[in-house]
Amino acid sequence: MNNKKTIEVVAAVIVKDNMILATQRGYGEFKGKWEFPGGKVEFNENLENALIREIKEETNADINVIEYINTVEYEYSNFFLKMHSYLCELSKNNLEFVYHDNNSLEHENMVWLDLEDLEKLDWLPADILVIDELKKQNKIKD
Repeated sequence: MNNKKTIEVVAAVIVKDNMILATQRGYGEFKGKWEFPGGKVEFNENLENALIREIKEETNADINVIEYINTVEYEYSNFFLKMHSYLCELSKNNLEFVYHDNNSLEHENMVWLDLEDLEKLDWLPADILVIDELKKQNKIKD
């Protein structure tokens, strides 16, 4: 059993025209690393509602949650992550760069890539496990 703080988050695998949205962190310990957008689940918050709220906060986008992908558990050096990922689509074609509380960008970059090209980016370890699951489930066609 680990003594590290557990952080529960949700992540959106947003798909458009068989391309997947990758976002690059704009602040914090993992600045510059790539991830699926999302964030922390608030106390007593439904996972899908948390995801819709987080994507709105991070990109000003409205999404539709299509289906659950998986839950990844990953131990980082100073915390334990439990991340629930969902396949999503934009309900409107709007994505914006939004500022984080500390006045740095939430994401310094956003790109659309096909499933095979995702591996070319420097992903956070937990997100790599989601990419592996996407390939295994074969729900996104190149």
